[in-house]
Amino acid sequence: MRKSYYLLSLGCSKNTVDSESMARLLNSSGYKGVDSPDRADVLLVNTCGFIGPARDESIRNLRELADGKRKNQQLIAAGCLSQLWGPRLAEEVPGLDGIIGTRRWMDIVDFIDTVRGRSKPMPAYHIPEDAVTVGEDERGAMRTALQGASAYIKIADGCRRPCAFCTIPAIKGTMKSRQPQLILDEARTLADGGMRELILIAQDLTDYGSDLGIKDGLATLLKDICTTAPELDWVRLMYAYPGAVTDTLIETMVQYPQICHYLDIPLQHGHPATLRRMRRPSNIDWVHRTIAKMRTALPDLCVRTTYIVGFPGETDEEFKTLMDFNAEMQFDRVGVFTYSYEANTPSGALPDQVPEDVKEARRDALMAQQQQISLTRNQQQVGKTLTTLIEGYDKGLSFGRTYRDAPEVDGLVIIDGHIPIGEMVPVHIDGALEYDLTGSVPTDPRDSKLIVL
Repeated sequence: MRKSYYLLSLGCSKNTVDSESMARLLNSSGYKGVDSPDRADVLLVNTCGFIGPARDESIRNLRELADGKRKNQQLIAAGCLSQLWGPRLAEEVPGLDGIIGTRRWMDIVDFIDTVRGRSKPMPAYHIPEDAVTVGEDERGAMRTALQGASAYIKIADGCRRPCAFCTIPAIKGTMKSRQPQLILDEARTLADGGMRELILIAQDLTDYGSDLGIKDGLATLLKDICTTAPELDWVRLMYAYPGAVTDTLIETMVQYPQICHYLDIPLQHGHPATLRRMRRPSNIDWVHRTIAKMRTALPDLCVRTTYIVGFPGETDEEFKTLMDFNAEMQFDRVGVFTYSYEANTPSGALPDQVPEDVKEARRDALMAQQQQISLTRNQQQVGKTLTTLIEGYDKGLSFGRTYRDAPEVDGLVIIDGHIPIGEMVPVHIDGALEYDLTGSVPTDPRDSKLIVL
């Protein structure tokens, strides 16, 4: 009888890739995935440890599984919180049988076999500090996660940036790029499997290849992907680092039509003093010049950014500067987060922590401002016909995304009628909401100009 496992993946899309990679290794080793904890021999939770609320969610789910665990079931915590806390996680969750860190996810089969063969009451640990998360020792597992007709593909892991608020270097280690040929082989496989969209992810896409000695590594990789798998409809970039968007990258986005005219560049703030305390790039002139350059080269460019409000020492004046900056830049998409205190990061030791009610008020004010900007940007799409990837159907309406929308974080196009999921269709945009668009499929696509991106 095949051994079975239940896998719960928490956190971001990068974690989802790790989860699906572990699942592939388990499946190829004789395990069978099941959709209910009650049917599983092994309970596996890929945890998130990035900020406090994510850690709380991981602990809550682990405790629920531990409370309902049968005598012969094993409960294993994997991923970021396991790497960050190690043995402390066992103190927080009595009943854990094993803890494996994110840096050696590829050892999951051997580790589970070890846990299942143990009779000791204490949990087993596999959290080497000097291991890597990507590279030649991936055991043949594709570093991808599928979501309908879209696929995430991890091109690097870890980060060498010094951001004062971030735990990623402590969890993942420094940045390590995957070999280009591994990525190209996976892109080719995904295209052969009918994927319409390829989403490149890493903690910092724009740092790709620096450790391999590749100049303009991301631009080079994009060219090779578009050449290797030209039938991919969209190639989307997530998580570009400020100051690292090069002219070569912009030229590549112009040259290859498969590359979505979409950029996710988390700026985190708009005041130089705040950014310096964050240990982030603080050259606001660079932001103005680069975004203007991109908008000139790519007139239909959609830009997403994120901000942190309430960072230690953020004054009323600094927050006002952020509001003014955001109003001036007119970004299409913005996410706003309140600062999460992290004791084991440099920001944890900073003075002048901002009260929670002030953080929340600032977040609400910035999001209210951005809501109007987003509505205006969406209204500019009315009258256009945009290629839309259909992802769902409910109560007579179909739902999809344009090149302007990344999965899960951006808006949708709402369309009358039933369109098959996975299809890419021209949609005439006839209405705009704060975050979503409405539209219809023209009877004859020649009725309006089709924008293919």
